[in-house]
Amino acid sequence: MVFSSMVFLWLFLPAVLVTYYICPQKGKNLLLVAFSLLFYAWGEPKYIVLMILSVTVNYISGLLLERCPQGEEGKKDKKRVLFGCVAVNLLLLGYFKYFNFVVQAVNGLWTFFGGAGTLANFREIALPIGISFYTFQALSYVVDVYRGETQVQKSYINMLLYVSFFPQLIAGPIVKYHDIAMQMDRRYVDVDKFVYGIRRFICGLGKKVLLSNTFAEVVDQVYGKDLTEVASSLLWLTALLYMLQIYFDFSGYSDMAIGLGKMFGFDFLENFNLPYRALSVRDFWRRWHISLSSWFRDYLYIPLGGSRKGTAKTYRNLLIVFFMTGLWHGAGWSFILWGLYHGFFLVLERAFLGKALERTKPAVGWLYTLVVVFFGWILFRAESLETAVVFIKNMFVHHHSVVMTASYVNARLLTILAAGLILCGPGQMAAEHFGIRPKKEGDPVTFVEIAGYMAIFWLSVMLLVNNTYNPFIYFRF
Repeated sequence: MVFSSMVFLWLFLPAVLVTYYICPQKGKNLLLVAFSLLFYAWGEPKYIVLMILSVTVNYISGLLLERCPQGEEGKKDKKRVLFGCVAVNLLLLGYFKYFNFVVQAVNGLWTFFGGAGTLANFREIALPIGISFYTFQALSYVVDVYRGETQVQKSYINMLLYVSFFPQLIAGPIVKYHDIAMQMDRRYVDVDKFVYGIRRFICGLGKKVLLSNTFAEVVDQVYGKDLTEVASSLLWLTALLYMLQIYFDFSGYSDMAIGLGKMFGFDFLENFNLPYRALSVRDFWRRWHISLSSWFRDYLYIPLGGSRKGTAKTYRNLLIVFFMTGLWHGAGWSFILWGLYHGFFLVLERAFLGKALERTKPAVGWLYTLVVVFFGWILFRAESLETAVVFIKNMFVHHHSVVMTASYVNARLLTILAAGLILCGPGQMAAEHFGIRPKKEGDPVTFVEIAGYMAIFWLSVMLLVNNTYNPFIYFRF
């Protein structure tokens, strides 16, 4: 089940809202757990056991960490518990997400060194939806308890709710336990929060259905062609459309998740902050998928030593983090290269490029960042390194074209493209210039704004009723 589906909008969401608000306070968390498990089971019934197993392992690990005695022996016991818990989590994630990738790599090495046949066989393994997100969430809880940064959660229902809560279960944002620990038992919803939640949800729905889906239709059709026969101008257009598609898809989902959280009293941290306004790659990662980049900062980069152990180790740590960032997104060399590609530019900025950019006009840093990110998304979208190479090569090299740009460009696409280009940053910058700030929780809503939100919702529903192409990029991760 996805948020931008008729089942969710007209059946699931109304049912959970009505029952939540008539349910006694003591039963609200249990009710949300029940609906969250139903939400997950709707699309992945057989893997709900896997998610519950993950929750149980991390819940028990937290209890064991609390019971470890004080002193040196207790510290050793804590390390054993933490190591065992991390190992189980990563083994589950590794098997379901990376088993066949490892098999491919091993067989490739075997063949390269002259071996005959194959060393290992592929398996039919379906990727459980959201496993990367809920695994990282659960790990953040255990690490926080180990570090003494949060109290152990004694309620299994609360722990299950933390991991399985349906707004952020299958595509994030990655919610760290210490950010919502107090909200598990003590949260409130008033009219302002609920109204703001509705507004954020509708904005996210519009981003997804009206913008991202329109771009996705062209992008997926072009990538389905023989790229050697696609006109260079269409390849450039496709790369631009994907750059907008992935932003509006994922930021739209995050907006919907944040809005839904508000409706139930949860305050999730922002996951995007106009990343295409960034003035450096480092700035881009402060603005893009903030929950993931902050997770890697807190639980990998800083434990590795961060920038505290000299220049060489800082560069090493950055490359390790972005290797893992690429690998987290998918079991493929193109994802890994995409991560290292970003890591390379972060190292350059640490070394000298960052200071050079600071001495130039902001427009220079902005253009540099957009170019780096633009070509990075081609790596990210391509199903293989070969596809990415062919795509980029034919953007620049004159070649015989059969698939022409005119076949895809029409008034509707150009209108939506113009809207996407305005709303991915320039429109917000213009609004700030005229002193118009984004709406916040508690701000009054005018009749004009209400009409605007109703129009966005109505148009989105109309497109969904007409079976508009409706994929979610981050379900793959």
